[in-house]
Order: sequence, then structure tokens, then C-alpha cells
Amino acid sequence: MFYVLLALIALGVWLFCLFDVLTTDEAAVRLLPKFGWFLIVLLGFWIGALLWTLFGRPKQVTEAWAGSPPSPDQHDLPRGPDDDPDFLRNLDRHIHGDDGV
Repeated sequence: MFYVLLALIALGVWLFCLFDVLTTDEAAVRLLPKFGWFLIVLLGFWIGALLWTLFGRPKQVTEAWAGSPPSPDQHDLPRGPDDDPDFLRNLDRHIHGDDGV
């Protein structure tokens, strides 16, 4: 039973890495072209998945964690309603009955 579980985990990790290669943007892939990484993961199984994870996968350092200010294009991103001050103000008016209805 233990070996079956180990085999399923190995298959899951391999499939995750394979789909990760396929869905990663070509410009974000490190060291080799995307197709090269796909072949390495496809044919290398465990070793290919490990190599992709360590050397091919894009480094995902977000700007918030890096401590740098947000880039200008981030200001155009959609926000959730709880991040919108106008929405919260209107919601507060509606809850307290000051919305004129």
C-alpha cells in the first residue's frame, strides 16, 4: 500500500511539473526554451521535474514581498469591493438608512 501511495505522489508531482511547464509564459522560463524544459520533464520524470523546479521555473517574487513600490500598471488592476472606498461609503449609507431611499 505504501508503494502505491508513493507512486501516486510521484505521478502527481510529475504531472504538476509537466502542466506547469505548459502553462508558464515563454518569457518567464529560465535557462532553456520552454520546449526544452517540456522534453526534459516529459522524458526525465523525477529528475526532469526536479530540474524544472530548481532551474527552469520562474522565480515568483512579488513586489509586495520585495519591498518595492507598486508599478504604474498595477494601479489599473481591478479591486475587490472591500478595497473600494466609494463602495464602502455607499454601503455604510445604505446600512444606516442615509441613502435617501
